[in-house]
Amino acid sequence: MTDYVRHDLRIEPTRDELSRQRFVSEIRRHILGDLANGMRATYHRKVEPALVRENGREPADGVEVHRAMRGESSYRFYSAMRVNCQKLVWRSVIPTIERNLEDLNRRVAGVDANGGGQGGSVTLDPDVETPPYVANHDVHLMPGCYHTEYGDDDVSAGALYDNGGAVFSMGLFGSERDDIGASIARFISLKFPELRPRRILDMGCSIGSNTLPWARTFPEAEVHAVDVAAPMLRYAHARAEMLGVPVHYRQMDASQCDFEGEPGFDIVWSSMFLHELPPKKVRAVFREAHRLLRPGGLMLHMELPPNCRTEPYESFYFDWDSYYNQEPYYKAFRDMRPVDCCLAGGFDESKFVEFIVPSLARNGEEELQAYVSREDVTVDKNTGRLVPSIRWYCFGAWK
Repeated sequence: MTDYVRHDLRIEPTRDELSRQRFVSEIRRHILGDLANGMRATYHRKVEPALVRENGREPADGVEVHRAMRGESSYRFYSAMRVNCQKLVWRSVIPTIERNLEDLNRRVAGVDANGGGQGGSVTLDPDVETPPYVANHDVHLMPGCYHTEYGDDDVSAGALYDNGGAVFSMGLFGSERDDIGASIARFISLKFPELRPRRILDMGCSIGSNTLPWARTFPEAEVHAVDVAAPMLRYAHARAEMLGVPVHYRQMDASQCDFEGEPGFDIVWSSMFLHELPPKKVRAVFREAHRLLRPGGLMLHMELPPNCRTEPYESFYFDWDSYYNQEPYYKAFRDMRPVDCCLAGGFDESKFVEFIVPSLARNGEEELQAYVSREDVTVDKNTGRLVPSIRWYCFGAWK
């Protein structure tokens, strides 16, 4: 099976396919480690001093750094390698998926038909239109993006995201690639022990990797998750049932959820979702989160740290994806101040929160608990970067 896909929807690669997938993961590790460090060294040794001499000041922002770095061979080589490796991530798993797709679709369809489920559900709505920010881009250079279907009841996009994501993440997201959700849900349960959510909503859930930890951390809560992509939701539902976690998946636009007549939510959550939306849609999602929350409820979003919290070089490094990884709104979102996003949604500034959360899978329970009592939210070199001691950034507000 593909490394880090260890549930009952796993598919069996040949020996050559598995070797290719592991090779691509190691190439990514080399790019994000050795090549990225070499590029940083070039900047501090050569580019930054030249900018200071030319302008009489330190670089102002990531855009200025990007402009200066574009001609550097270290940056050009890093970017060429990273783009091609990103394409190889998907190419390394597509043959395995195509060979197993008929059986995979059949297994997914049989989850509910055969009984023995865990009490979760999936509700699809053919009237939900795929928005242009999904339909017009192969986000992450992933062929077909999240929504493309190649037949009835197709789950190939979900399988591609799951298996390709396992190659992409290099083991840094835990054994079920759920470390973002697992770490932050655990952190919140410790930080706010009085919080006893009855209903939780995950916006833009994709295959539900970071949805399930909330259900596991708060087993008495009813957990819902929404996404616009049907193949993702079919796969997410089957995956959750096979892992024994009840979640209710619905095909909805997160900015226009249809939960009329139902109770509100105590937690509204998303992970690595907002940066894929146009700024106008981001503000709509915050308004919708405010509408859906019960009084006293918590909205929380995990993203990379914003540009207002990072040094110019880090901003340049994080914003790379906006230029070269088919994530056109990435930089625009990181240019937004998190507190302003919350205010635009109707939240009070005094209720704004932000946290740095150590990866539970990489750093362990002891370090995570140590961060629970910290008030400092300093973004350091490990925040948001795919390194062994990674830490996650999240922000939100209480209603």
